[in-house]
Amino acid sequence: MNRSSDQITTAQAAVIIINYMLGAGILTLPRTAVTASNSPDVWISVLLSSLLILLAGFVIVKLCRRFPGQTWFQFVPQITGKAIAFLISLITIGYLLTISAFELRVMAEVTGMFLLEGTPMWAIVMTFMWVGLYLTTGGIGSIARLFEIILPITLVISIITFSLSSGLFEINNLRPVLGSGVMPVLQGMKSTTLAFAGFEIMLIIMAFMSSPQKGMKAVTWGTIVPTFVYLVALVMTIGGLSLGGVKVATWPSLDLIRSFEIQGLIFERFESLLLVIWIMQIFSTFTITHYAASLGWSQLFKKNIRPFLFIMLPVIFLIAVIPKNISELFKLGQIVGNVSVYLFGTLPFFLLIISKIRRKGETTN
Repeated sequence: MNRSSDQITTAQAAVIIINYMLGAGILTLPRTAVTASNSPDVWISVLLSSLLILLAGFVIVKLCRRFPGQTWFQFVPQITGKAIAFLISLITIGYLLTISAFELRVMAEVTGMFLLEGTPMWAIVMTFMWVGLYLTTGGIGSIARLFEIILPITLVISIITFSLSSGLFEINNLRPVLGSGVMPVLQGMKSTTLAFAGFEIMLIIMAFMSSPQKGMKAVTWGTIVPTFVYLVALVMTIGGLSLGGVKVATWPSLDLIRSFEIQGLIFERFESLLLVIWIMQIFSTFTITHYAASLGWSQLFKKNIRPFLFIMLPVIFLIAVIPKNISELFKLGQIVGNVSVYLFGTLPFFLLIISKIRRKGETTN
């Protein structure tokens, strides 16, 4: 890999992590977190989960800095040997492809329900995929520059739309704090931790950073911003719909935005604005995971990435149509999230220990 040909800054690395993390989480987190904990204290779960993600990110950065200029697919064989590394790479690629497919399917479901009723799912998905392919062929630099445009728009519109729902907000829906003790908070941490899936992209993009020594700075900001967005979404959604209302809603964040109107403005209803920025976030997650999976294949077989970008499209489409309904789609999301926690939350730590014991990689960290 020629690092000099396609480098990204520390800020761009942080933006990639943020866009990857947000994805479908803006819409799905309130329901999954509240269902798991049955408590309004899930905002505490988000804060605790963000600390765990920062710890996992620190381990990943330490591991990657031992192998500068190399991605996960390139340095793992030096630690474990080729056979085990090949298996780990296959699991990683499968995970990335499934994330791409999951995000596409969620996007198609919500778009078909709220924006393009009656449009076949394949038409929505295929259009999305081909636009994403055009972006990924430009490389990681092109992806990062588009993400830099998408993120500010996402943050501004999401904060505005949630702020406008303050008229429905009831602080009593969030009380009493820790009324049921600590256990519901801990139970909610599983769902909230899954919402932070995306930090693992540092295993890929750190090889492209012009200042890899600032990797932890990218991870820190890449976690803080989604934490803030998730806190706002959770607090405003639970405060506006109540605990029971969030549990019975499929897309509680959208239901909250649809439940109020403001007369006299250019937009009287704001769910379309939220959907637009959310679709951009889905696009971000799809493109970076599609690119990372294709990069994995290209580095495994030491071939150019371009053919793999095309080959992976039908694979992603086939995975996307496997869930028969929304319930199965959410189950797929839980499975992928669990894989993320176990694969990237624990494995890098063991690989870091093994690399130190076997003295693999550079030791000047």
